[in-house]
Amino acid sequence: MGYAYFYLCATLAILGAIATVAAKNPIRGAMGLLLMILSIAGLFLALHAQFLAAIQLIVYAGAIVVLFLFVIMLLGPSASTPSDRRGRIPRIIGAGLFGAAGLGAMAVLISTGPKSTIGPAGYPSPASDFGSVDAFGRVLFSQGLVPFELSSALLMVAIIGAVAVARGRHKSDQVISGAATLEAENVPHAGQAPRSAGGITREAP
Repeated sequence: MGYAYFYLCATLAILGAIATVAAKNPIRGAMGLLLMILSIAGLFLALHAQFLAAIQLIVYAGAIVVLFLFVIMLLGPSASTPSDRRGRIPRIIGAGLFGAAGLGAMAVLISTGPKSTIGPAGYPSPASDFGSVDAFGRVLFSQGLVPFELSSALLMVAIIGAVAVARGRHKSDQVISGAATLEAENVPHAGQAPRSAGGITREAP
């Protein structure tokens, strides 16, 4: 039962990650990211790390995905994406090379990883405070302090970039609408002569 639960969550996480990077619709990509986050939270529950599972749901599913959806709605989900003329063959080759590199790295880590002294009949027992808020906080603000601060800086840069892109697009839309309005004003109506460059209306012959 435990193995089936693990493989189910792992498969859903992989499918969600693939949908995130392969979906052409940004909203579907965000839904794939949500599926991956929920699956990873399920894996944390399988490891008896309830606090990490709760943080995964609250921070990522409840905040990051909602932020992505707000940015997508702000930029427009139906924005046209440039067509890729290179075809699918380079993508397939790149994905195959990336997968082979990942499998090779996993094989190296498994072969050179630390060997447990416990026999095949049992596994090392976890610490008594494993998964608690106290143990997680001590590790987070000691060993993981630098990655934690870097991730917060990365999120701040992403927010600033999204706001800058949205403001640039809004200004370009204003310029286009202003040019269209000016062009519509210069178009002569029925029975009206066009205006000259100085703004003086010439009389129709």
